[in-house]
Amino acid sequence: MRAPRLPKELPVPADVPSAAPAALSAAVPAAPVPAAAVTATAPPPAFAARATSVEGSPVREILALTERPGIISLAGGLPAPELFDTEGLRAAYDTAFAVSARRALQYSTTEGAPELREAVAARATARGLPTGPDDVLVTSGSQQALTLITATLVEPGDVVLVENPTYLAALQCFRLAGARVVAVPCDAEGILPDALADLVARERPKLLYTVPTFQNPTGRTLPATRRAAVAELAARLGLWLVEDDPYGELRYEGPEVPWLAAHPGAQDRTALLGSFSKIMAPGLRLGWLRAPAALRRAAVVAKQAADLHTSTVDQLAAAHYLRSVDLDAHTATVRAAYRERRDALQSALSRTLPADCDWNLPAGGMFFWAELPEDHDATALLRTAVAHGVAFVPGAPFFAADADPRTLRLNFTTHTPEEITEGVARLGAALAEYGAEEGVGEFSAGGRP
Repeated sequence: MRAPRLPKELPVPADVPSAAPAALSAAVPAAPVPAAAVTATAPPPAFAARATSVEGSPVREILALTERPGIISLAGGLPAPELFDTEGLRAAYDTAFAVSARRALQYSTTEGAPELREAVAARATARGLPTGPDDVLVTSGSQQALTLITATLVEPGDVVLVENPTYLAALQCFRLAGARVVAVPCDAEGILPDALADLVARERPKLLYTVPTFQNPTGRTLPATRRAAVAELAARLGLWLVEDDPYGELRYEGPEVPWLAAHPGAQDRTALLGSFSKIMAPGLRLGWLRAPAALRRAAVVAKQAADLHTSTVDQLAAAHYLRSVDLDAHTATVRAAYRERRDALQSALSRTLPADCDWNLPAGGMFFWAELPEDHDATALLRTAVAHGVAFVPGAPFFAADADPRTLRLNFTTHTPEEITEGVARLGAALAEYGAEEGVGEFSAGGRP
């Protein structure tokens, strides 16, 4: 039985929106569905094992928890929105449409807009790593660059080495690929080269993933001597290096440290990942990959299968922005604000936390890494902290092995110094209450000078 036809012309009042005809037609009764069409059917096949074996990000879950009014969140890794160059970016988008709206709205090449690749290459060269436009693949954020490299290099069962602790989304990425993730021993300065050499000889890994500059979550920076040792080891023992650098331009003190990719021995085996999220705006979702030619070509094929190409209009707007605005001057303004906030967090922690707490003072980036006293659990403390109106990220999920429940990550970029001071005061009150409830010691403020 065929459904009845609607009249060819259905009168619609002039003030009804254009979507109204569909709504009016929906009011016309449809033909009855045959009984056989609603008979129970067999369930669809199960999800892939990798989709159910990898947990969601607790950082994202905590961010959702802390969106309620009044919470001072030291949990996220978000840039400060009041520091976005909104006028400059708006003008860049206007220019992208004014110059060629048709191009801005059209499909583009997988490798990326030539003018943006040229700009990325010029910035990398200026930072000490000679780079041409053909060395660069534009990606939808540096997270996609990591996903593409993983898809290109990692087979199920391959060993991937990571710092311990490490970037949480990297752990998710490698585990979704079926890799066996092995933690490299680290100290306060990062990877221990001798321990890395032992692991490479024993495990025969496919790659080492590292965030050597202002690492997430610890904020630490791998010294130049250790970088040289890692590069030499990778060349001698045969190892891919994946160097993730989202924070490198957020340095508040001390000299620049050359990229791993710039060291002899690493140049033909390093995938360098970069991003505009921290220095321009994360909503653009613009990152880049610099890699040896064969690896880059394979990543291009992987990207074609993933999303064809990164947003054309966003690429062109970013290219116009880089031509018309002094991004280095803008980044200097951001760094000055972040340094003041970093110092405010350092000062507040020193006045507030007990003497048996410990934490680092990062030379750049966005994070402090702290350790609570013995027998404390940061995950349990978080519940009390949220009740006091402050949040942080427990450190345990960042570990690939031997998680330390006492650790936590604190972000300082998204709040004013006054808000940071108040947030740490709330954290101190929460820690005192938690200690009393759990019976884990007296609270005495004033951890470090």
